[in-house]
Amino acid sequence: MSRTVVFSAYGGPEVLEVVETEPDEPGPGAIRVRVRAAGVQPFDALFRGGGAHAYMPATFPQRLGNEFAGVIDAVGEGVTGLTVGDEVVGWAMLASYAEHVVVPAGQVVPKPASMPWPEAGVLSASGQTAGTALERLRVGAGDTLLVHAAAGGVGTFAVQIARALGATVIGTASERNHACLRDLGVIPVAYGDGLAERVRAAAPDGVDAALDAAGTVEALEVSAALVADRTRVGTIAYQPAADRIGVQRLGTERSADRLAGLTALWEKGDLKVRIQEAIPMEEVARAHRLIETGHTTGKLVLIF
Repeated sequence: MSRTVVFSAYGGPEVLEVVETEPDEPGPGAIRVRVRAAGVQPFDALFRGGGAHAYMPATFPQRLGNEFAGVIDAVGEGVTGLTVGDEVVGWAMLASYAEHVVVPAGQVVPKPASMPWPEAGVLSASGQTAGTALERLRVGAGDTLLVHAAAGGVGTFAVQIARALGATVIGTASERNHACLRDLGVIPVAYGDGLAERVRAAAPDGVDAALDAAGTVEALEVSAALVADRTRVGTIAYQPAADRIGVQRLGTERSADRLAGLTALWEKGDLKVRIQEAIPMEEVARAHRLIETGHTTGKLVLIF
């Protein structure tokens, strides 16, 4: 048997429960992974509460989680290059909070041998979201990038990937997270009244692109005021004002190549994965309460 997190009605974190299920067998082209760690995303809490019902309704009993790391324990027909016992990092949409996941072989990449399980478990979702956003915003060497909520899950990935691309990065965060951002090579600024002036002081030659991971009207308005080319301003956080202001909404384009690029950055020492807390699977409700505060630093991860 295999333990899986499910919920049978929309609601608060208390609707989450751990149930025992029979693990699926992998079909042709698929693998089964014994999960060791799975990341907790703000979207997971939004989905559990019914916030995504209009465009992605739940099917009860509904599973959760979009990123994982673990060990392959079964391989389907036709799979090459992967064997039982391989340690991998991957994604499984609305399925990763489980001891076992079955996914197409193309949705995993090798885990670096020295990468801790908690870090591997949170690499895929936020990392690929950040990478997609920077690609869409055309961030590259010589650019100055403004990242809102730079100390959060997606933010910490975005600022490091941008730095690896050769960009100068300014990040908004509360004062308590400024030391963390400096450690990542980011110029920190506090959000709140006067934000635009503080960013201008930090970037006297101007801001070329801006990424909003905060989802506030302030972040959108300041970004639009500072970046001349509106096509280089984007948000990954739901905020109706984005359409009014003319800021593009950014999604996540997942691929094995993109995920392998993240593991390569980690192996080079150019990507630090910050874990706020590794939480036992049985305490998944507490993990959701923490993510819903909106004040996590780095990532939350479930361990199995």
